[in-house]
This record gives sequence, C-alpha cells and structure tokens, in this order.
Amino acid sequence: MPYRKELFVFDDGKPIPAVVRNYHEGDFDELIAIQAECFPPPFPSDLWWNKEQLQNHVTLFPDGALCLEINGELAGSLTGLCVNFDPAHPVHTWDEITDSGYIRNHDPEGNTLYIVDISIRPKYRKFGLGQLMMQSMYHVVIEKKLDRLLGGGRMPGYHRLAAELSADEYLGKVVSGNLKDPVISFLLKCGRTPVTIVENYLDDEESCGYSVLMEWKNPFK
Repeated sequence: MPYRKELFVFDDGKPIPAVVRNYHEGDFDELIAIQAECFPPPFPSDLWWNKEQLQNHVTLFPDGALCLEINGELAGSLTGLCVNFDPAHPVHTWDEITDSGYIRNHDPEGNTLYIVDISIRPKYRKFGLGQLMMQSMYHVVIEKKLDRLLGGGRMPGYHRLAAELSADEYLGKVVSGNLKDPVISFLLKCGRTPVTIVENYLDDEESCGYSVLMEWKNPFK
C-alpha cells in the first residue's frame, strides 16, 4: 500500500511543510547524492547505494522504501526489508541479513521489518527527521501486522573507550545515561530497545566491528 504522510518540520521554530513517501526510480540520483553527502571520502564511494540496489528496493519491497521531502528536495531516506527473525538465534552480519543491501532475500511472509539503512542530509539533521522517518516505518510494521522492527545500531563512540570498557559495558553506560553515543542514543529516543550486541556486524573501525541489535515491538501484537 503506498505510503504518504504530510507533516511539518521546524527550523528554528518556523514550521516547514514536508512529506514522507515511498521513493521511486525518479529519486535514484538524488538518493545516491544523499549517500555521498552522508558518507564522504575517505568512505569508499562503491559502498554508496547503486541503482541496482535501489531498483530492488522499489521492486521487491516498495513499502520499505521511504524518503522525506522538504520543499521539493529529498532530505533523507529509510530502507527496510522483511525477514523471519528468531530471537533465540539473533546473531548475524549486515551483509547476511540485507543481502549486502540488495534485499533479494526479502521474505514477504517474514515476521520482522529489518532496517537496511537510514541517511539524512547533513544540512537537515537539526530538524529531527530521523525520528519522524522511524515513526513512519513503525506505521508499516503495524499495517503489515509484523512482530517488530529490528536493525543493527553502530556504536561510533565506542572506539574512544574500547581500551577501558567492553562493548557490553559501553552499551550499559549509554542506556543508563552515563554516556551518550550518536547512534545508540538516537535509537533509544526513537523508542528502540537493545536486544543483543553482535560482533563483526560491519567493517566499522569507530564501532570496533560491534553493533547493537535494537528493536521496536509492535504494541498491537
């Protein structure tokens, strides 16, 4: 079912009309440009979205391909796929669970909406768009009667304290409010809760390869 939500975002208290909607083929160039802005060099450009991946997103699971538009410009995107997640066996890598972003493993009968990627243009990050887009994906979870939304959260602040704290200890301090992590704290504000820590989830020096699986359970299930 096509998704479209009109709303206002605020820039220094001034309301600005915006819309969350499904992205489509006409958005591909701008979506790739957003990736370039979010992940500039030395991040390798071959890891930005490519058009084959984006075509798969809008073909295999268009309901999980969302973007937010402000004044005719795309400000960010959020992409997901459906998987059959077993909480008793939670460990996986990003490549395994997302098919390296190509989502050819999308399971229409899956029980979980899994977040592949969220990207917000740097100039719009003060607008709180990440939370708005995550809320929109919660709507998809409810509409499809899925058990949960799930995804791996990077811990980009961990490398500074890795010599002093284990990954579990670092997460505990973020959850208790004694530390703030740019990604994990954001996901907590979005209503996500930790499930487990996964080692070697991504080749991510800042997180020392760790990620926190974090879920939002469907309150109507």
